[in-house]
Amino acid sequence: MIPKPLQRVEYFEKLGYGMFIHWGLYSLLGKGEWAQSIYKIPIEEYQKLQSRFTAEDFDGREIAKVAKQAGMKYAVLTTRHHEGFSLFDTCGLNTFDAPHSPAKRDLVADFVSGCRQEGIIPFFYHTTLDWYQSSFKDDFATYLKYLRDSVEILCRNYGEIGGLWFDGNWSKPEADWQEDELYGIIRKYQPQAIIVNNTGLEARGRTGHPEIDSVTFEQGRPEPMNREGMPKYLAAEMCQTMNMHWGISTEDFGYLSPKNIIENLCACRKVGANYLLNVGPTASGKIPDYEKAALLRAGEWVKKYDNLIRNAKPFAAYSGTNDFALELEGHIYLFIHGIVSGGDHNVAVFREKSKPVVFTGIARPIKEVRWLDSDEKVSFVQNTESAMLCMQTTPFPFGTNLVVRAARVEF
Repeated sequence: MIPKPLQRVEYFEKLGYGMFIHWGLYSLLGKGEWAQSIYKIPIEEYQKLQSRFTAEDFDGREIAKVAKQAGMKYAVLTTRHHEGFSLFDTCGLNTFDAPHSPAKRDLVADFVSGCRQEGIIPFFYHTTLDWYQSSFKDDFATYLKYLRDSVEILCRNYGEIGGLWFDGNWSKPEADWQEDELYGIIRKYQPQAIIVNNTGLEARGRTGHPEIDSVTFEQGRPEPMNREGMPKYLAAEMCQTMNMHWGISTEDFGYLSPKNIIENLCACRKVGANYLLNVGPTASGKIPDYEKAALLRAGEWVKKYDNLIRNAKPFAAYSGTNDFALELEGHIYLFIHGIVSGGDHNVAVFREKSKPVVFTGIARPIKEVRWLDSDEKVSFVQNTESAMLCMQTTPFPFGTNLVVRAARVEF
């Protein structure tokens, strides 16, 4: 038996697509978010970066506008990453925070305000691994109290938030992280918040504490969730970088294209998982031009299929390829990859006249199949006894390439 999802989990699944934002002192170095550890920068030297942190271009509303135009519904900001520097006012816990830098302001408050103005749900990332706090190594119980006090500030001072996204328990796999106490604080102040605790690259999809609401797939396409017999219905979320780093890396040129973004979003929704795509703002806090442009271009595709991306559920029809089916309000929608663009042989690189696409698992007699974008009928044959459908797709008209094209099945 599959458990019924809690209301907050069901709502989270319908958000579908979100923006991850990795930004901190490491952004000043432009070498990725792990620069302090990878390059063995002494903590005394690393702390000096705080005196250069101006955040002059950080504008929570502008970031939220980009997320909205990209078709995203929520955003997750690194309120504190492994370096231990906080973008929020730590209220006396220490002075290693944004208000005590040249920025002189609470950047989490700016982020939350901007999200609310644009209708984006704010989520908070918070590290559990901390390179700044000596107690993380020397007095773990004291460190955990500091961690809980930090999370309580985030839960109390910014109004209702979408959730908390933790990362770092994998650094001490045998430790008692006192998760009951940590999550209890969240439930006290933010009872409807989604709780995520990243299981890392080596444990994608692994379940954890009973209060966790979603499993994570870091930098890897999600697998279908087998929820049969689970004590609680869990959502799933894939988090991914635009290149090879979470924080900005000025020498990393390996960016995703709009095509990649569309394909990865589809791979997530194929199995009902959310897609959390990261941006690494510049040292001053602005989303880099290429990342913004790629997100906005992919966002034009999202708008075409927005209702399906949010609300449709995976349907058990199989193609043996990346093609997949979703179900919404009694209708089946087929998402097809790899359709080529047509045109004169002097300009069209790919000129196949048609491409057969086969699905199994659709036994109900089909009346017709139509492309959503053009309302054009798709030629097909069906064998209801074997539940097999074969569609004969034709190339896009010259000047069109949707990357993934959706068709509606009428029974």
